[in-house]
Amino acid sequence: MSLLTSFFLALTRPINLLLDAYIWIIIARALISWVNPDPHNPVVRFLHRVTDPVLDRLRRFIPPIGGMDLTPIALILAIVFVQSFLSAMVQQAVGMR
Repeated sequence: MSLLTSFFLALTRPINLLLDAYIWIIIARALISWVNPDPHNPVVRFLHRVTDPVLDRLRRFIPPIGGMDLTPIALILAIVFVQSFLSAMVQQAVGMR
């Protein structure tokens, strides 16, 4: 196994962990939006601060449908696609030896 392949293997694991954590943050944000959360709560502020930049960009392209915001679902699907793409790239790199 080459040094570059080992580097990519070592790099993809933390990236996948971070992406998994971000998916859970998005899910928490969506669940909290169903109730009327206190905007001054530190947890709510953290969730908004971490997810708003990405979700706001997606909202430009994906309007609410029937009053339902589908951007968290779209973002989760995009993250899963990126994870699958990274996994396929690493498997291909390991198989190339």
